[in-house]
Amino acid sequence: MSERVDVGAVVEDTLPAGLARALEAYSRHLRSERGLSEHTLRAYRGDVEALLEHARRMGREQVADIDLLVLRSWLAGQATRGMARTTLARRAASARGFTAWACRDGLVTTDPGALLATPRTGRSLPGVLRRDEADALLHVAGLAADDETPVGLRNLATLEVLYASGIRVGELCGLDIDDVDRVRRVLRVLGKGSKERTVPVGTPALRAVDRWLAGGRPPLSSGTSGPALFLGARGRRVDPRTVRRAVHDLLAHVPGAPDLGPHGLRHSAATHLLEGGADLRSVQELLGHATLATTQIYTHVSVDRLKATYDQAHPRA
Repeated sequence: MSERVDVGAVVEDTLPAGLARALEAYSRHLRSERGLSEHTLRAYRGDVEALLEHARRMGREQVADIDLLVLRSWLAGQATRGMARTTLARRAASARGFTAWACRDGLVTTDPGALLATPRTGRSLPGVLRRDEADALLHVAGLAADDETPVGLRNLATLEVLYASGIRVGELCGLDIDDVDRVRRVLRVLGKGSKERTVPVGTPALRAVDRWLAGGRPPLSSGTSGPALFLGARGRRVDPRTVRRAVHDLLAHVPGAPDLGPHGLRHSAATHLLEGGADLRSVQELLGHATLATTQIYTHVSVDRLKATYDQAHPRA
């Protein structure tokens, strides 16, 4: 069996000492001061590693040697290799974040990232389910749970909660039993940046959670379960990949439905709320978006659906 190689460590070992120290210091900053999730931290660190490796190949051995030419050259090289615009935009943001930190920390006298333009992404609309497709998905999950197996009960409860609340899959997996308030019909959710918010949840979702707690969780529970609300087959807190697989598998039984993951249920919940008359600020609060601009993309989805209905139904469309 071949030994696994830590690619990040290999890249770091090739860096000059000054760049390697800066990378470690920036990683500590992201972890301790920004409060980023491990997934986001790995993405940012990976981007900065790639930037510093590019700088090394250009003969730059200190952070102070990294200028606008290095940044533009790094992004241009990726663009010519066919990198997606969204990825280029994220990497440009990672570079700007690193150089801004380096400037504040005194590693550079001026911030070259401040002059770096962001590649235009041409933002696409999220995929969503129609209301009847969402109902069909939950019906399929309900049928699968009729045999009262722990996995069937868990899948029904997780799908009901995802669609009812619009929370992220990582937030769902992070829920503890005490985060469910049945009297107020809300969830206490820990979101991005360790920000806590309260999210309403419907009665069908709470019923599904109660079925899971009564008949599904006890057989899976073990000494490693702790207070986790949803468990995996080995008794530990359920993994986001397990939830994604369940959503994909159950959606495959809904004729004509798009192949979406848990984030598709989040998009669907937001879109259906707006179609039902909810105001944008309330949906922003529900989803935990930092800015209203992020939430506004769902208004475009709703308008597109309205136009499609108009084109199909109006005699003079």
